[in-house]
Amino acid sequence: MGATAVVAELMERTGVRFGTSGLRGLADALTDEVVYGTTRAFLDHLAARGLAGPARRAAVAGDLRPSTPRIMAAVRRAFLDAGFEAEDCGFVPTPALAARALAARMPAAMVTGSHIPDDRNGVKYYRPDGEILKGDEAAILARTAPLDAPFDARGALPAPPPAAAPDIAAPDTAARDIAARDTAVPDPAARLGYARRFVEAFPADWLRGARIGLYEHSAVGRDLTREILEALGADVVPFGRSGRFVPVDTEAIRPEDEALARDVAAEGRFFALVSTDGDGDRPLLADERGAWLRGDVLGVLAARFFGADVVVTPVSSNSVVERCGAFRDVRRTKIGSPYVIEAMARAAAEGARAVVGYEANGGFLTATPTAAPRGPLSPLPTRDALAPILAALGAALRAGGPLSALAAALPARFTHSDRLRDFPPEISAARLAELRAGGAAAAARLFPWLPPVASIDETDGVRMTLVGGDVVHLRPSGNAPELRCYAEAGAPDEARALAERTLADADAWRGR
Repeated sequence: MGATAVVAELMERTGVRFGTSGLRGLADALTDEVVYGTTRAFLDHLAARGLAGPARRAAVAGDLRPSTPRIMAAVRRAFLDAGFEAEDCGFVPTPALAARALAARMPAAMVTGSHIPDDRNGVKYYRPDGEILKGDEAAILARTAPLDAPFDARGALPAPPPAAAPDIAAPDTAARDIAARDTAVPDPAARLGYARRFVEAFPADWLRGARIGLYEHSAVGRDLTREILEALGADVVPFGRSGRFVPVDTEAIRPEDEALARDVAAEGRFFALVSTDGDGDRPLLADERGAWLRGDVLGVLAARFFGADVVVTPVSSNSVVERCGAFRDVRRTKIGSPYVIEAMARAAAEGARAVVGYEANGGFLTATPTAAPRGPLSPLPTRDALAPILAALGAALRAGGPLSALAAALPARFTHSDRLRDFPPEISAARLAELRAGGAAAAARLFPWLPPVASIDETDGVRMTLVGGDVVHLRPSGNAPELRCYAEAGAPDEARALAERTLADADAWRGR
């Protein structure tokens, strides 16, 4: 028998771990050995539960960060050594890979660090019936994985044969006909299936008359997004294509991205600006003025457009979803798509007609078929960026007004989020424990300027509702050493100021 290792111990040695959604760590810590062992354990876990799929086939794809091709090669090797045929989908958005895995009833692994800096990366695993959940993560961690590949002392595999690597500085070669791009990746099924999902649900004139600015940066789906928008009638003007990886976080938008959107919109030519995060599962949508819509506002607009009966969203999302009165049932969860997916599945099992979910980062999920102009949009219970973008753009066009008017018609509640990077997790844990134990009195000690705390929700982190209805929510990131703050108030500037001042006080905790 060859070498083996318990996955939890393998991760412990390198600092890699499961975050809110998927495996995450420093790119150098995600050695071939760690990735290979975790992937073998993932496949063994599926086999033990009878979920390995009927065809012994598994798919892999990745984003455009520099470490991705190497990690994809380690995943591929694990697939092959486990007796699976490896379907290489190339560099495509995460929801494209997820949809392909669901359609083909096979496991899949997406190599991506999403929005985090490119010195980090990750792997997101999919069962044949959807994204792995927290119970799956615990089972994978407990498994003993075979390590029978030829690793060297640094945990590296021999270099694979030369293969096409992501060239994020390459010029745009997007064809106008989506079908003509069937050689864009090693296996085109994922990208073509993702495109078909939308061109079959929306009419060819859905975006006719709309001039759309596409902020490309280093998003893996930038070319595919352009093709889909153009196939639905939009006049697309790309801008901001990057030759290096850009960590665009849709939940904590960088000041430079806010300024870029305002500058581009100032030309006065655009109905809206569109983008996604690095792996294409979180949307960015700006109105005609260049103001990026918050993901939890976009989620409400999309849920309403798709006729949702039940809406599931984490506790960090804006309270507009309850205040707008558009939905029969709103269910709150901990932060992370696995929790949203579990709650959506329960609602669907209870017989709810149209079940959707969204997160404050804008990722939109569907557990049941949802109404679309040309027919039902098939369920995709993982984060997707394009569905909410297409819903909001089409709704605004048909209302005859600008996108800003659509958002302005919602109740006036505004959120702002930001984070402290490289914030020691042990300090976060200690201060949040102090808030949980001491309640309003502890909040007054730690934030003496804050209005009195009316209630505290401990579903995920510490969410303090203040007298008057404003909200301050503190939570350590599940993906990186960061402390996040989510604030809600009656005006955008008030929400921003609330978050900034809270984080300024929290930053001083480093010296306590």
